[in-house]
Amino acid sequence: MRVLPAVAAAGLLLTGAGLSASSAAGARKVSGWLNWRGPAQNGTSPETGLPEKWTLGGANDLWHIDIGGGGTPVIANGKLYALGYTGEREDLQEIVFCADANSGKLLWQHKFNDFLSDIAYNRYAIGSPEVDPETGNVYATTSAGIFSCFAPDGKVLWQHSQMEELGRLTFTNGRSGGPFVDEDFVYTRYITSNWGAEGPASDRIYAYDKKTGDLVWSSTPGGPPKDPSFARPYFAWRNGKRVMYTGTGDGEVVCVNARTGETIWRYPMSAGGVNASVVLYKNIAVAMHADENLDSSEIGRMIGVDVMAEGAKPADPTAPPAPVLPRSAEVWRNPIESISSSPCLVGERLYEVNKTGNLNCIDAATGKILWKHKLGPDELHASPLYADGKLYVPIQNGLFFIVKPGEKDATELAKVQLDGRCIGQPAVWNGKVYVFSTLKLYCFGRKAGGGAPTAAPAEPPHPPVGKPVALQVIPSEVLLRPGQKAHFRIRGIDANGFPTGEMDSTQAKWAKYIPPTAKVRAEMEGQFDAKGELVAGTANKPSAGAFEATLNGLKGYIRGRILPDLPFKEDFEEFQLAVPHATETDVKFAYPPLPWIGARFKWEVRDLNGNKVLAKTLDNIFFQRATTFFGFPDMKNYTVEADVMSDGNRRTMSSVGLVNQRYYVNLLGNSQELEVASTPDRLREAVPFKWVAKEWYHLKTRVDTSADGSGVVRAKAWKKGDAEPAAWTIEVKRPIAHLNGSPGFFGFAPQSMFRAYIDNIVVTPNK
Repeated sequence: MRVLPAVAAAGLLLTGAGLSASSAAGARKVSGWLNWRGPAQNGTSPETGLPEKWTLGGANDLWHIDIGGGGTPVIANGKLYALGYTGEREDLQEIVFCADANSGKLLWQHKFNDFLSDIAYNRYAIGSPEVDPETGNVYATTSAGIFSCFAPDGKVLWQHSQMEELGRLTFTNGRSGGPFVDEDFVYTRYITSNWGAEGPASDRIYAYDKKTGDLVWSSTPGGPPKDPSFARPYFAWRNGKRVMYTGTGDGEVVCVNARTGETIWRYPMSAGGVNASVVLYKNIAVAMHADENLDSSEIGRMIGVDVMAEGAKPADPTAPPAPVLPRSAEVWRNPIESISSSPCLVGERLYEVNKTGNLNCIDAATGKILWKHKLGPDELHASPLYADGKLYVPIQNGLFFIVKPGEKDATELAKVQLDGRCIGQPAVWNGKVYVFSTLKLYCFGRKAGGGAPTAAPAEPPHPPVGKPVALQVIPSEVLLRPGQKAHFRIRGIDANGFPTGEMDSTQAKWAKYIPPTAKVRAEMEGQFDAKGELVAGTANKPSAGAFEATLNGLKGYIRGRILPDLPFKEDFEEFQLAVPHATETDVKFAYPPLPWIGARFKWEVRDLNGNKVLAKTLDNIFFQRATTFFGFPDMKNYTVEADVMSDGNRRTMSSVGLVNQRYYVNLLGNSQELEVASTPDRLREAVPFKWVAKEWYHLKTRVDTSADGSGVVRAKAWKKGDAEPAAWTIEVKRPIAHLNGSPGFFGFAPQSMFRAYIDNIVVTPNK
């Protein structure tokens, strides 16, 4: 990450944000279990009067809802909010819903289709909503990356499609995770392969203005990812800065400035991702994983890291990587391994269920394992919860335990077999315990309520705000159509990232800015007017770039994209092939259009027999499958067509296709089929289609939807140069269709052996 004096990346330029008077500690208006880790962020609750027993169908078995889930419900002011799913195969939908926390009565719900994801085996809703303690607004992210802000009554206040806007990647294990709120911000984290400097896939954190949904900054705290971490960061104070501690997808524990995104330190620990959430004991950050350790061949570890340690700073303080802590920063370690189950902290004790189903008690100061108690054969995601002197522990096989921890062992008070598996932490509120299985949401406890309320611990006084050292520009990134305008807010931030006051944005001086490390030296076709608004150029062509704002001697940055309206065409002939290839001698290429999402490192413009085409890269097997978007998420009722070609032989061929309104339309090389799919494990229909490698074909698709929400996906393919067939090769009817989505394309180079090619892309409105 590049630091200017605010945080600025070479592509997506990062600036700071901070506390406003509206979200100071005294502005908290909402009480309850507002995030999945609870009010203390560590899986504990101060509530009393909670149940010691639970029998299904018994007196304290209060209610259940036939909606499955893999996360934790949250409760605010007597209302329960959760992310779950219902239905089977192609009819499966995720649901963000609200119910009365006392009775289980459903109050409202929003249903979401999965699309273009790799999720398999009903691994849905492995994540949780979060409630803002100031406004009561609810934030949730679906498995396909629809990130929404809801009012308490269910009204959608704003929404983002993270896959189509940021290049969010999906994986077979699901793991949607969830947003997390701190003061004025709501954050999300994903592995993304975006555009510009964020083209390389990495585990990134995105900070949004919680009320407007405007992006404030993004941060790339680690290196190339090995796993999609979905841990919730732990928020705390360090040397006057608001920070977050979290594990990352590249196997590190990191400390990140929660107001600017600047990575303060990193501590590498694992050859895989770190998925368990960090807890903080005094100045010790406790983290754990279940992959091979970097300094030994052993598998898994729990460690304690001194958060006040300092790492060696890079020679160039404006360049990555962030300081890496020395090994001496590791205060203690033990061999407990966890895939993603997170520990809870109770005084001096940590309680954790490791991957082999043992409940462990650990001394938080030394890491010494005090005792262990076998509960089940294994544990995956579910974390224990501590309240009222008891541990509430779900196990992956569907067993649910109520356990009384002691000095030398644990006593099992109750053991219940639930329907389905349990992979989410429980929640408690008002004398009741709530727990998801993959088939139902259960509630048990006292109808009349419990003892002490679930309240957040008091925060220390906010540090004083210093002099401004940089500008914060909101939003930090925009996506515009030709001729469209964007308005920005500008305020100063101090050295810690806290705002020093709003500034008159009309007085800012704006200039186009090309980061010195940019590989594509491009500019956005737009200008700022006298009102301080960015006005996109009217030419119907894509462009992208950054702008630098100067005001009162301070600087801030934004970046943006302009994408064309329909009709749109790209034949790649204007590209200059001037970039020497890193692995192929005497080969020069051009980068794909900068504003396209997920294109960099996956595709190259090359010469093929005197014609410039888009070719699938073969350098990185991680990118053997590639989906690229070049439109707006709200687009609908359009036709996409292109020339496509596979490489390979009779035994192995690459596959290539188009994306239309969140449907894949692919020519599959190995199976010799024309396929329509949305999520291949759920919705996939195909017809035989004989085609050969090294021959160009024309692929065409359109989606038509009706007022009742149904739709038809149509596609046809034929050899280039032949007459277009009158009939569609395949038609797929959907009772619940995707009503909108960005156009794009897809390529699969199996084992990075054979390229796929695309040329002459055309997108037109349906006629």
